[in-house]
Order: sequence, then structure tokens, then C-alpha cells
Amino acid sequence: MKTCANYTISAHYFLRVSIPSLIGLFVLAAAPVWAAAGQVSSPQPRTVARAGPGTARNTAPDAELERAIRERFAKSKIAVNKFTVRVQGGVATIEGRTDVIQHKATATRLARNAGAREVINKVQVSDQARQKAADNLAKGRRRAQLKRSEAERR
Repeated sequence: MKTCANYTISAHYFLRVSIPSLIGLFVLAAAPVWAAAGQVSSPQPRTVARAGPGTARNTAPDAELERAIRERFAKSKIAVNKFTVRVQGGVATIEGRTDVIQHKATATRLARNAGAREVINKVQVSDQARQKAADNLAKGRRRAQLKRSEAERR
């Protein structure tokens, strides 16, 4: 131990606290200098990938894309709905009617996976399908409430 102006400093304290603190202060003081040095070097150009003409996602002409979407529809369960598809500038527009609420989302997913840049889904869901979905939701909520009430009795 050393005594220095009425302070006793142990070697252990000096090594564990003082030196890391000094290193931290040095790093903080030198950070602006290092940042300025990094800016002096020539900046690297940044590339940003955007969907648009020439990208891998939109290389197919509209007619090919429309055919690919129709093929995917024909191979899936939504073929019974006979949705119409138009593609213009990589944007697919889907129209038609369905009695199954999930078929609307499936049509969007299939068109995107076929390579459409954007999908405009104008499929109309029948009132029967909406009512059935609402009933299933209410039924599921009732089931959950019953299970909770049974658990509370125990």
C-alpha cells in the first residue's frame, strides 16, 4: 500500500478501478478523433434493393406473370371460385366471389409467390361466409370461457 496525500491506495484497487476508468476516459476523448479519421477515407457507395423493373422479383412480363398466377390458382383449392386475374406493370388485380373467407387471403398469397410486385384483391366474400366466420369466432370464445369457468370451480 502507498500513502499519497492522506489517501491510502492499494495496488488491487488501482488495478481494478483506476486503470479501467482511465482507459474509458481515453476512449471517450479519442472517439471524435477516430470518427473524423474514418470520414477522411473515401466513402463506400451504398446499394439499396428496391422492387421495380429489372429486379429478380419482377423479371417476368405481365402476360407470363398472369399465366403463372392462373396456374397456381388452378392447382389449389381456390380453383372452384374461378377468380379473374389481370396483371399490369407487375401489379396483379384479383376479382371474383367466394363462399370461403380464407380463399381471399390464399389468392393474395399465391399471386405474391408467383412474382407479383403488388396485389390488389377485390374478391368479395359472401355474407354466408362472413356469418360462418363470426359464429366460429363466437363459438371459440364460448369454449374458452367454459374452460376458464371449469378451472375456477376446481
